[in-house]
Amino acid sequence: MARLSVNVDHVATIRQARGIVEPDPVLAAGIAELAGADGIICHLREDRRHIQDRDLRLLNETVKTRLNLEMAAVEDLVATALNVKPDMVTLVPEKRQEVTTESGLDVIHNREHYEKTTKTLQEAGIWVSFFIDPEPSQIQESSDAGANIVEIHTGPYSDAKSESERLREFKRISEAAKIADGLKLGVHAGHGLNYVNIKAFSAIPEIQEYSIGHSIIARAVMVGMDRAVREMIDLICQF
Repeated sequence: MARLSVNVDHVATIRQARGIVEPDPVLAAGIAELAGADGIICHLREDRRHIQDRDLRLLNETVKTRLNLEMAAVEDLVATALNVKPDMVTLVPEKRQEVTTESGLDVIHNREHYEKTTKTLQEAGIWVSFFIDPEPSQIQESSDAGANIVEIHTGPYSDAKSESERLREFKRISEAAKIADGLKLGVHAGHGLNYVNIKAFSAIPEIQEYSIGHSIIARAVMVGMDRAVREMIDLICQF
């Protein structure tokens, strides 16, 4: 059965909009775990636009399942990860002007850098995942660079404007998952997945875990965090 990790970044986004102390992403993470989530994700950005260092520290102290820290492979964030030591780190590209992560890592053209960062984190006992586009060459380079896991970027599938485009992107994801599984990599997927488009993924058994944030937090605004997480788990449990 596939697993669900819940990204609590957007709880922090709401908090930061007012510059106050609530809603608290740490509390949201606890509710998500009690509802059955298999892991918690937070993205510590260089500009600290949502998750703060305080959040990361408390999440690391309180998460009972697995804490996945998303971050860019830059010196100060690597130092933070080595100090906090979350269960795993997902390396993602980051641009200051982007609203959300727009693409996967370019491992092919930055292999040496990602390989060095990966080794540094793994030597501290931290598992490393690469967030990549569903491209066979990027998957192979991720494996060669030492990644434990690849998280396949599902954004283009989620944002598809036509059925033909959606099917084309879904095929790319499916093929990428098979290649990653064949290379003995852990296979995760995420970005833009919601309560409707997640259903098609029952056809890709190689995907072991889904990373979902925005749609769950948006649903939680209407029905509460506990119910929002449980509803997504119910869908994934059918895979």
